[in-house]
Amino acid sequence: MSPADTAAQISELATQHDFTVAVAESLTGGKINSRLSAAPGSSEWFAGGVVCYETRIKYEVLGVPEGTPVITEAAVSAMATGLADLMTADATVAVSGAGGPGSQEGNPPGTTWIAVLVRGTIHTELHHFPGEPEDILAQTEERALELLHTTMVKTCSSD
Repeated sequence: MSPADTAAQISELATQHDFTVAVAESLTGGKINSRLSAAPGSSEWFAGGVVCYETRIKYEVLGVPEGTPVITEAAVSAMATGLADLMTADATVAVSGAGGPGSQEGNPPGTTWIAVLVRGTIHTELHHFPGEPEDILAQTEERALELLHTTMVKTCSSD
């Protein structure tokens, strides 16, 4: 399924189940925010996002503990949680990683952490996406949207 199709499905779920959605992006630099804001009816459920490319923004705005490496499960979990508080959102997705071409924090290009927080439950994933920086960003965007969608579906089915 394309990222646009996944975003449209997120829109349907958000509308039907009264979710407010927000995004915290480092690695992808706004790609996920852009995709969700273009989804049908987004003005009704999409709170917005924080593009936090600089490490200090993750610390100062999203509550990642100072000194925590930003390409870690702890960092994306804190980003997702901090964003939920900042935007009073029911569902958040946060991404951070090494896009390449060089390594970052000792992580090879393609190392990507994704966290999704939906109504108090957090899910995280570590990926090692192959390819050039553009490929890594596209794969991160696609997987982040998929994880947000599947987590929202699981939450709705358990309600």
